[in-house]
Amino acid sequence: MSARKQSRGFTLIELMIVVAVIGILASVAYPSYQEYVRKSKRAEGRTALMELLQQQERYMTQNNTYLAISTAGSTSTPFKTFSGDSRSTAAYWLGARACTGQTIDNCVQVFAEPKYTDPSITELNITSTGVKGCTGNNTSVCWK
Repeated sequence: MSARKQSRGFTLIELMIVVAVIGILASVAYPSYQEYVRKSKRAEGRTALMELLQQQERYMTQNNTYLAISTAGSTSTPFKTFSGDSRSTAAYWLGARACTGQTIDNCVQVFAEPKYTDPSITELNITSTGVKGCTGNNTSVCWK
């Protein structure tokens, strides 16, 4: 009589079930992860805006005017024009302009434009009078 050898391991069906379960979990987890990353970048942008507004207020006390700053990573200003720790990893470019209907001497609006693709917003902004705003498709997520 020949003894039948017991095989140890997984069958193809078992392996395919595991792969299918992992695929389903990944399809649910990845969009949630992407939204979490976008939220953290928006928080970085809001923090950078508050820092820039503080720098603008300091500049105002010393020079009796605010300073307009263009975006695109300008390096010729005395202010930090990007969010985060370094220019290369920044999530936002920062800038400043006169408030709508006012001069730069009276009111400044600091703004942040994302360097990455954000389907919800195209700009975060805050004025020296404390008015917060943003532009984009879903402005309810801007200052949350």
